Amino acid sequence: MSDWRSRVLRPARRAAAPAPRRREPSPEESMDPRGHHPASSASPADGQVMDAALYRNGKRIDTPASPDQVRARLRRKETGTMGWIGLFQPDETHLAALGHQFGLHELAIEDAVVAHQRPKLERYGDTLFVVLRAARYDDDSEQVEFGEIHLFIGPDFVLTVRHGQAPPLHPVRERMEADADLLARGPEAVLYAVLDHVVDGYAPVIAGLQNDIDEIETQVFGGDPGVSRRIYELSREVIEFQRATRPLLTILDGLTAGFTKYGTDEELQRYLRDVADHATTVAERVDGFRQMLADILTVNSTLVSQAQNEEIKHMTQASLAQNEEIKKISSWAAILFAPTLIGTVYGMNFEPPGMPELRWTYGYPFALALMVLTCLGLYLIFKRRDWL
Repeated sequence: MSDWRSRVLRPARRAAAPAPRRREPSPEESMDPRGHHPASSASPADGQVMDAALYRNGKRIDTPASPDQVRARLRRKETGTMGWIGLFQPDETHLAALGHQFGLHELAIEDAVVAHQRPKLERYGDTLFVVLRAARYDDDSEQVEFGEIHLFIGPDFVLTVRHGQAPPLHPVRERMEADADLLARGPEAVLYAVLDHVVDGYAPVIAGLQNDIDEIETQVFGGDPGVSRRIYELSREVIEFQRATRPLLTILDGLTAGFTKYGTDEELQRYLRDVADHATTVAERVDGFRQMLADILTVNSTLVSQAQNEEIKHMTQASLAQNEEIKKISSWAAILFAPTLIGTVYGMNFEPPGMPELRWTYGYPFALALMVLTCLGLYLIFKRRDWL
């Protein structure tokens, strides 16, 4: 297995703003094989068989033109001979034909056609059916893209079926063909190589998600108002990634439990344990990401609440300041209104004896004194109440 830890720690640079998310298929769409793989009357070799080969003792001995020829050669029961057929998104007709040739169970065929399955390990007689979910991180859109790899592992054959964004398996085939000793260990060796390839592919995804989380932390403490949406979207990706990685541990545990019963080669046992170790590390990292995002969301909510409280505090302080100004204005208006009222009364030009003060010698000083005393009294009252 390659050293993926160094790649996990490798820094990456991408744009901070996430691209628009693609629409997820509805359950009705994902469970309808006709919606994804239109039926066809063509033979299985027409554009869907990526590679078909026969191996003997780890060496490629023939490249048949169709799966029919692969099955015909395998019926000869030649010692050490194995067939490996790789397919990409075969439709129901093609896969049913292959299932009839290789004796595959109809339930496994249905799962391989419909796709959108959870990773799992099932045994139908002497055939092992394995579903894996591969992942790829797109740096441009900052999204995790998922694909599926289905494997039918028989006593002398391997069928690999890829769906969606699953990575090509020709690097796995090239690796195995370059290591004849490993390939000579049979179909289970191919299963190990595919598992190893899928788990290795998780490393760039972990690095990308780690970088995204670091960017989100910067956005949170930078007060970015759009960070909540990005946290939610990244949480969805992490949950989806967790659904791809967590069941892988169950698959590897199942393989490990069957080592003795099915006589798995000892060297393959070591290789599979190594894959299990790396898969466990990946699952733990993904679990950690989910917890980190939950904590970040809590911190973001706290910071948003604090910002709102500060805003309310400032608004309250401004309102109090306005109230103080209104008190002062109202107080002075009341003080100025008192002499205006008195002056208005005496300016109504009543004739005596209606207003005897008009002919009083001290009427004018009395009116002025009344105005001053009234204003002074109001001033003292407002001052005592801290309105002025």
